[in-house]
Amino acid sequence: MEGLKDVAHIAGRPGLFKIIKPGRAGVIVESMDSIGKKEIVNANAKVSVLKDISIYSEDYDKSTPLSEIFQTIRNLKGNSVEFDHKNADPKSYFSFFAEIMPDFDTERVYSSDIKKIIQWYNLLSAQMPELFTPAEIVEDTKEEPAKEAKKPAAKKTKAAK
Repeated sequence: MEGLKDVAHIAGRPGLFKIIKPGRAGVIVESMDSIGKKEIVNANAKVSVLKDISIYSEDYDKSTPLSEIFQTIRNLKGNSVEFDHKNADPKSYFSFFAEIMPDFDTERVYSSDIKKIIQWYNLLSAQMPELFTPAEIVEDTKEEPAKEAKKPAAKKTKAAK
């Protein structure tokens, strides 16, 4: 899931953002909601790129990248996760996530983290379904450009004086 390097979460803001490009005052991002608003995020804002996020496991020195979590959710739950966030309690979040990652650390991973992961998965699955296609398939579908016969370069002639 190499595409996660272009998707970020900004602390204090809901949802995810596509990273467009760096600007002078910060980073230009586009919201991944239905509005798609572009804005500059100040350099002081806490921007977390999804590719760099991982989930703590019971082994203190080990963690699982978010890309692996998303791929496991895709394999087990399909294109979207149906979860009743309004009526869910922390135990239901933990039991759901135990199916996805049985060895996650219940003391360092909070139910709010799991809620974000579910929401992010649903958003990415809807907005960027190409993230979940295996890399081999994507590479095979890219065709090499057709090799054209090189045309001889036109000879430059000097203008007659």
